[in-house]
Amino acid sequence: MTGPVLTSAPEGAPVLDDAEFRAALHALEPRYWDGHPFHSRLHQGLLGKDELRLWAANRWYYQRCIPQKDAAILANCPLPEVRRQWLPRIVYHDGAQAQAGGAEKWLRLAEAVGLSRAEVLSEEHVLPGVRFAVDAYVTFARQRPWLEAVASGLTELFSPGLLRFRLGRLRTHYPWIAEEGLAYFTARIDVVDAEGAATLDLVVRHATTRAERDACVAALAFKCDVLQAVLDAVDYRAGALRARP
Repeated sequence: MTGPVLTSAPEGAPVLDDAEFRAALHALEPRYWDGHPFHSRLHQGLLGKDELRLWAANRWYYQRCIPQKDAAILANCPLPEVRRQWLPRIVYHDGAQAQAGGAEKWLRLAEAVGLSRAEVLSEEHVLPGVRFAVDAYVTFARQRPWLEAVASGLTELFSPGLLRFRLGRLRTHYPWIAEEGLAYFTARIDVVDAEGAATLDLVVRHATTRAERDACVAALAFKCDVLQAVLDAVDYRAGALRARP
């Protein structure tokens, strides 16, 4: 997984207007990971505790790499106004101090499903396919123009409904998970709508050429593929867990 394959628009093709550009980005929603078979089983209450632990431990690797992706965007962006807008995202995930932030909340979820903090932090349960996909995403943010890396994060546009639905399903089907373990979702629901809207406005404002807008669409498609690859790896290993006598 090395990044999106860009399909060039025909020479002389007009620049997508703002409405067309927004529509092209929203059109990628069916590629988001909400409908993945693993998520379907999660939401139906069909996962055993070992599968939930596998999911939490591997999703941790994605969560802990998000600030590195965001730091790459800051490093590549020459515009102070954009850097000021993006910096709070790192603080949100890493926390303004220890034992705070989105990553910490995910660790609490991992503990609530039965993992120790030490084994999650050791990454001993992280699958090779998950590591490969997530590392490819961070590398993409480091090597591609900052605008494309920002656009790749527009999966936020597709997540608010999924977060609310998942929270309800977890409470219904896995009542043994302590409520404090669900804090990642309750906190994220409060901010993701505004973040998605602000990111979309930023991308539309700064992508002004046909090539830039096509590249942003391709970047978002790539991010969707990364997320699918993460769950493909988890789903494959979960199948082996289910097959154990």
